Amino acid sequence: MRPLTKRLGDVIPAPALVVPEPAVTFTITPDTRVSAPPAAASVAARLGPPGDDGQLRLQLTDVDGLGAEGYRLEITGSGVTLRAAELAGLFWGVQTLLQLAAGDRVLPGGVIEDRPRFAYRGAMLDLARHFFTADEIKAHLDLLIQFKINHLHLHLTDDQGWRLEIPDRPRLTEIGGGPGTGCDGAGPGFLTLAEYSDVVAYAAERFVTVVPEIDMPGHVNAALVAYPELTADGRPVEPRTDAEVGYSSLVAGREETYAFVETVLKTLADVTSGPYLHIGGDECLSTSAEDYRAFLARVLPLPGKYGKRVIGWHEIAAADLPEGAIVQYWRPERQDANVDAAAAAGRAVIMSPADRVYLDMKYDASTPIGLDWAGLLPVERAYDWDPARHLQGVGEQALLGVAAPLWSETLRSVDDVRFLTFPRLPAVAEVAWTPQAVRDWASFRERVAAFGPRWDAAGVAYFRSPEIDWPSA
Repeated sequence: MRPLTKRLGDVIPAPALVVPEPAVTFTITPDTRVSAPPAAASVAARLGPPGDDGQLRLQLTDVDGLGAEGYRLEITGSGVTLRAAELAGLFWGVQTLLQLAAGDRVLPGGVIEDRPRFAYRGAMLDLARHFFTADEIKAHLDLLIQFKINHLHLHLTDDQGWRLEIPDRPRLTEIGGGPGTGCDGAGPGFLTLAEYSDVVAYAAERFVTVVPEIDMPGHVNAALVAYPELTADGRPVEPRTDAEVGYSSLVAGREETYAFVETVLKTLADVTSGPYLHIGGDECLSTSAEDYRAFLARVLPLPGKYGKRVIGWHEIAAADLPEGAIVQYWRPERQDANVDAAAAAGRAVIMSPADRVYLDMKYDASTPIGLDWAGLLPVERAYDWDPARHLQGVGEQALLGVAAPLWSETLRSVDDVRFLTFPRLPAVAEVAWTPQAVRDWASFRERVAAFGPRWDAAGVAYFRSPEIDWPSA
């Protein structure tokens, strides 16, 4: 491994264009001030105290060709100028600056012009199989944003638990969020609407969109336990805390089903500022193909009724998709005719192939937690793939972005979340942000090594992958 000498491009995700000036540096000192327009005051505060003529200058101005999230960063011996057309671009530029300043506060000179490859760069956290509190979610989010992740997908319901308060259906959380819920009964808890709204607002302040998911018509045992009248025969069902899938279903032919679904989705839409509602739709093994399509015909339009775009796992592509529907592909297999057809019809696709970005997969055979049904997922495998070439019929123009799910069957703590997330999430973040032609595994493994000491100092329980030449402790 080369010495960890700081260079202008030594950030994650790698910028689209880097023009270094090796002889130039700028050092941030306690006297360094930040100047910014009033609209960018909260963004600028992440860099230091304000000043009318600061050496760190943030400017909201048109930057040709860099879009809403792009930025131009110029570092000279006398100061730093960060320009962007919108606040989001300034925010992501600040993340780049913070990475460059880590440690000695010395910024290498030159120019960066940067913009994301994909608009949707996501990470998912499963609260249903093990619950995480609002404060734990926010702390997780703060670790994600430095890698320019801009969507946080929260899996709120499943067979083992229901994690969001629905005032008109109080038993969902009284029972589905109570003691003994979660895998092995080890993850009870739920978010009140106020707590969920707080998470949504906290994320929005950091230019992250929360994408809530209510999984249906399968993965609903927790709902059926709470409200037996939703079952096919109206009889109670037993709670489940195992990790099996595919055995539960809402009933497609009953109006009670759709009254329930609409109540839940309307409640969720009312407290979600972002444009998306995720309705799941995966692994409906106990739902007939006919009932599945009938259910989706009624449910897919509901998010639109309340001003949202619907997202579903890629099984929904078997149904007639409304305009604006988004398909999230998750299987390891590299072909799906329904997804190809949906893309050809103009439906956007989020790429989440399990063998590349499922952060709950084990790193290697000796990993103490995680699953392996999609194979082992070392860091290089999470990095070395091209989303636009993964499915034969889904090219660059069809892709909304890339998202990395973290299912929680084996998670029991925040340390478990971090262990499975880092360093693979930075790899996925670079896949989603950086142009394919700029990405390079050898470079990435050197850049991610620099985060080892930072994570150590912050108490982040990451996996010291043998693929990475980590600095000595």
